Amino acid sequence: MPANLSPEYKEAEAAYRRARDAPERLDCLREMLRTIPKHKGTEHLQADIKTRIKELTEELGGPRKGGSRSGPSLVVRPEGAAQWALVGPPNTGKSSLHARLTGSHAVVGPYPFSTHVPLPGMLPHEDVLLQLVDLPPISAEIMEPWLPNTLQTADGGLLVLDLGEPDCLEQARAVVQRLDEKRLSLVTEPGEGSASPAPPSDEEGDAAEVFADPFRRQIPTVLIANKSDLLHDPAAELEAFQELSGLDFPALLVSAETGLGLIAVAPLLIERLGIVRVYTKLPGHPAEMDRPFTLRRGATVHDVAVLVHRGRAGELKFARIWGPSVAFDGQQVSATHPIADRDVVELHW
Repeated sequence: MPANLSPEYKEAEAAYRRARDAPERLDCLREMLRTIPKHKGTEHLQADIKTRIKELTEELGGPRKGGSRSGPSLVVRPEGAAQWALVGPPNTGKSSLHARLTGSHAVVGPYPFSTHVPLPGMLPHEDVLLQLVDLPPISAEIMEPWLPNTLQTADGGLLVLDLGEPDCLEQARAVVQRLDEKRLSLVTEPGEGSASPAPPSDEEGDAAEVFADPFRRQIPTVLIANKSDLLHDPAAELEAFQELSGLDFPALLVSAETGLGLIAVAPLLIERLGIVRVYTKLPGHPAEMDRPFTLRRGATVHDVAVLVHRGRAGELKFARIWGPSVAFDGQQVSATHPIADRDVVELHW
């Protein structure tokens, strides 16, 4: 039976997809349940929403008695311009990479599963900070039960691999598949299908149906080929891996040990998410150039106003802009004007 979802429900679902904070996601779920048409065609979705509400309510309520048996609920609060999660099989040097990029005190050891809990750290680039979260490794046999929930807040994923490992192809497929089973799809661009080498069967539905699932998170992914200093021909190894695996993520050859390629990590992560910086100024005062607001490519002056003062964003009359998005400095624009990286915006209420 067709679901015939209402525009009100679809708006609530879209808000849920955008939400990263757990309380905000819970509010969106409740709105989805309130607005979903109640008939046989939506029974499965209603049940799914109720389950998610129950899980999030328990998570926000703190640990339950005896909860240690089911593992911790570990969610890292997003900070900076974006949150990137490091995922990958054991012994690929994820923790070494995290420590080198962020200066964290990640536990680094020549043995698998040295990381047990998520560890956040900040990667600076010019005046932008990116949050990198080191996570326990994933294998065909083992994945921490709380890890999929932790990934709900991530804006992107770093798939860290060691191309010198004979089983790297199978390891990569295992990581992608295990996450895919938990409705977490590693994708080249948001809106694309899963990178899983095993597409959904007829019983599970086609790709369009899978990605209509409101609880499937698509995570834009960058492939980080670590330990590349140990490869005889790193570029050829990477090309062969991508051809055989079918994983066409943007990729970097790096080495946490020698520092090879690390300077290119932050610029690529910023570019992949389309992060733009906007500086604000008060009329008659110089711009505040030390702390930019960060938005995504395609954002408008209205989006800037929301970040500056959410309660007054609707009262915005116009703005003046100095920067690449206008024809001349100080140009007056409306709230719908798209902003560009390094714009200086003066809001007039």
